[in-house]
Amino acid sequence: MDISVVVPLYNEAESLPELAAWIDRVMTASGYTYEVLMINDGSTDNSWQVVQELHEKNKNIKGVSFRRNYGKSPALFTGFERVKGDVVITMDADLQDSPDEIPALYKMIKEDGYDLVSGWKKKRYDPKSKTIPTKLFNATARKVSGIDNLHDFNCGLKAYKNEVVKHIEVYGDMHRYIPYLAKNAGFSKIGERVVQHQSRKYGVSKFGLDRFVNGYLDLITLWFQTKFGKKPMHFFGLLGSLMFLIGLVAVTFVGAWKLYNMYAGNHYTLVTNSPYFFLALTCMIIGTQLFMTGFLGELFIRHSNDRNLYEIEDEIKTGRYNDYAIIRDGNIVLINVLVFIDYLTYRRQLLDRNARKYAPAFHPEKLVQMIGWSNRAVVEGETGNEA
Repeated sequence: MDISVVVPLYNEAESLPELAAWIDRVMTASGYTYEVLMINDGSTDNSWQVVQELHEKNKNIKGVSFRRNYGKSPALFTGFERVKGDVVITMDADLQDSPDEIPALYKMIKEDGYDLVSGWKKKRYDPKSKTIPTKLFNATARKVSGIDNLHDFNCGLKAYKNEVVKHIEVYGDMHRYIPYLAKNAGFSKIGERVVQHQSRKYGVSKFGLDRFVNGYLDLITLWFQTKFGKKPMHFFGLLGSLMFLIGLVAVTFVGAWKLYNMYAGNHYTLVTNSPYFFLALTCMIIGTQLFMTGFLGELFIRHSNDRNLYEIEDEIKTGRYNDYAIIRDGNIVLINVLVFIDYLTYRRQLLDRNARKYAPAFHPEKLVQMIGWSNRAVVEGETGNEA
């Protein structure tokens, strides 16, 4: 399949028929095989009924319906789990993203070799109360992420290689930073294309000004996880050590100053009468707490199931007894049944000799972790998976 289009939606019943017809028209004209996954994010109108009707008319249209509203990121994650196309396109359901851009985005992925292409709505039809904060937000995101060539991180119209969406986990409100997530996963060839922004035709915007505050908080979170997620002591330990050292130097100075005045015959007061003593003591306490926070973080990381989970692009193996599974692009493509049977036979022999303590431990949960069972939204209904 050439293209999968993921469309998260919330109360967009009016625009869905027009959007579906527009996508079909573009795909037919370009000769692409495609699927459209419409993810109903707990709409309170009849959006899900519209999706079901569209599926009856066009089997390329599939859908998933959440029991309640979870947000755009869970909707995208659910769509990414189900996509089958070589190229994945995401777009909003409000008709502000033009499906006419799909062929050009597809060519940038397939022919130019980009891992991800983000749209840039250079000319926007939004009020200044929205465009000015957006520019500030994008400037900050460029600086923090190091992706200097993107001007519109939050543009809903993006194109990805299939393997990109299979290697990233979009959660919370992290859909704003999918390029940053892709970069952290090792997909560094990220491009941008100027796309047409259309004024909203139906309904109203579902986002308020609070998204800018939440966006900055999410950006700080993502930056911290990227830089110190697997080594928290490097942040908390360093900061705590500096705070403790400053407090120690300060309290030493206060004590030394009192001793000097005592032996010099000058007037002196108790160190507890000096505000600098309590400031120094506070620095030492905070420094200790920060250091212990880093230490506890290291303990959590050491016992984390994914502490040694790394993105492997490819692997060459020889022989029959290498592993229980063959992994390609992060997916289990073949279970080595012969090795597994040999293992069971060997373990049984050890058990028969009452030597169980020498049997190597087999952890089937590792395979479950590799497949992944986190970030699950409660799905109420789904269409398009009859086959």
